[in-house]
Amino acid sequence: MRICIVAEGCYPYVVGGVSSWIHSLIRSFPGQEFVILAIVSDRSMRGKYVYELPSNVTEVHEIYLNDSDWSKKRMRKHRMNKKEYHALRSLLLGQKIEWEVLFDFFQKRQVSLNGMLMGRDFLDAVTEFYQLNYSQVVFTDFLWMMRSIYLPLFTVLQTELPKADLYHCICTGYAGVLGSMAKYFHGGRLTISEHGIYTREREEELIMAKWVKGIYTNIWIEQFYKMSSLAYERADMVTSLYEHARGLQVELGCPMEKTMIVPNGVRVEDFQNLPGKKEEDQGKINIGAVLRVTPVKDVMTLLQAFSFAKVQEPALKLWIMGTWEEDSEYAQECFDLVRTMGIRDVEFTGNVDMHEYYGRMDMTILTSISEGQPLVILESFAAHKPVIATNVGNCRGLLLGERDDYGPAGIVTRIMNVEDTAYAMTTLAGNEEMRIQMGENGYQRVMALYQLSHLQDAYRSLYKDFAESMQLPWKEDDQDQASQDEADWNEAEKERQPDADGGRN
Repeated sequence: MRICIVAEGCYPYVVGGVSSWIHSLIRSFPGQEFVILAIVSDRSMRGKYVYELPSNVTEVHEIYLNDSDWSKKRMRKHRMNKKEYHALRSLLLGQKIEWEVLFDFFQKRQVSLNGMLMGRDFLDAVTEFYQLNYSQVVFTDFLWMMRSIYLPLFTVLQTELPKADLYHCICTGYAGVLGSMAKYFHGGRLTISEHGIYTREREEELIMAKWVKGIYTNIWIEQFYKMSSLAYERADMVTSLYEHARGLQVELGCPMEKTMIVPNGVRVEDFQNLPGKKEEDQGKINIGAVLRVTPVKDVMTLLQAFSFAKVQEPALKLWIMGTWEEDSEYAQECFDLVRTMGIRDVEFTGNVDMHEYYGRMDMTILTSISEGQPLVILESFAAHKPVIATNVGNCRGLLLGERDDYGPAGIVTRIMNVEDTAYAMTTLAGNEEMRIQMGENGYQRVMALYQLSHLQDAYRSLYKDFAESMQLPWKEDDQDQASQDEADWNEAEKERQPDADGGRN
């Protein structure tokens, strides 16, 4: 069976939870052929893989959402027929969108994107949308914002699609549009695996964004909802990581009968017999924060809370382990905060091999304002470490349990709450017995419910069922060899690539 993985902004260009998940999934089925359809921002990312592609990946196709400066290309007039214009109008107005007509238009006709966006048809549709809803703003600004919103979608609709038996999208959004369009043209099945609820995550990002404000924020958000509705409608199966996420999918329009919960998983054996504390750690109570230094991880709250906790418990030391290059401006604000507040015992390590650090930690912490089902929590449990985490995504369920009675494996705090976070730090710092017991509770939970083998079994069953329903040959993989391949890869990855990046949802 030929499987096309459709990934947006992650694999194989970025180290992180979703990328690691994709890589592990592909390596779990060495007998199946995989094709990667990768959505990235622009051509500067071309071929810059941070993963060595498994041998069963036969092709990689790249899509650049912000391709070359389309506005300076030679413009060519291109008019739509009545049916095509009605479909474009339905897209902008969000009125029973005629996706098949749009698929055919962009795939079968030689459409110039700059001619389309600068042409009469788009202008007329935007003008009607403007007059119906947004006539209070300056039209020229509105028109250019609409062009910037629809350029990436039209780019996606024009993409040449590889043929496959199964299209597996790792989110809705642009990936979901591609999967839906591929199913329309090539047949096959469509599966969507959401690690976070794409529309909600984009909504949170847009609300916080500095580059878009006011009504334009709402239009961008509506655009993502339109794309996700398409993906939910066309998918044969939609997976999520936990029950609340499935509820959100249904709330957003996904039929319940299509949904399935497949939790994240980790190789617990990779976190056994880890190096313990070093001589420099003696007398210290180490708190590990495995994260990207970005606003969504709310490092500011973490630092302020640590400064207060440090007053009550001088032995505390905070390790912030992950890249700060993604948002250098925010990272600099964090560095400045440490300096101006005079916070001692804070170390920004950058990317490191977490296997060298988990054993040194007394606890780990996440102060994120948005998460899915963080792998860093599961890794901490596998390393017998308690966790402090904000009440976002599935963090409460992981720490306190949903389907078990193992007991609390950490402390849940409120979002952006300095007092809560500081109190959690001092509480665990002052009670070694509690730390040990919570670490053991987490270990029992991850062993029972969140092992990588559980995830692999679920997708093996899903893939095999699809193959059999389509009367396609299914090659049973040599599980011993697959397990050995995975172990070999993990060992090699430790030596080659730092893996602390906190975006590991």
